Amino acid sequence: MREEIFAYAQEKYGARPEYLWKRDPDAAILRNGRNRKWFAVFMRVSRDRLGLAGDGTVDVMNVKADPERTALLAQAKGFRPGYHMNKKFWISLLLDGSVSRETALDFLDESYGLVDWKR
Repeated sequence: MREEIFAYAQEKYGARPEYLWKRDPDAAILRNGRNRKWFAVFMRVSRDRLGLAGDGTVDVMNVKADPERTALLAQAKGFRPGYHMNKKFWISLLLDGSVSRETALDFLDESYGLVDWKR
């Protein structure tokens, strides 16, 4: 699903994934082209770090969200508090099929809107 999200973000917002960390070459960000603010962060995270059962890792997409909804969202299936981000303003979506593509894209759009302010 990650590659589909990247294609969508490039087509809709002109945003291409940036790989910033040598230590974590799979981690990527998407940023707003006007103000350079991040609107999504993609990481592969150990399931146990997210409080999930089982071994191995899972891809997550961190997005900005309305702070009044993040605590509730973090309890829903396929969502977690923003991993490695401010948990008041960021939410993690599991990209393992527990959140639909459409839902993931809706949250990506919302996140872009939250960071898209004019200079």
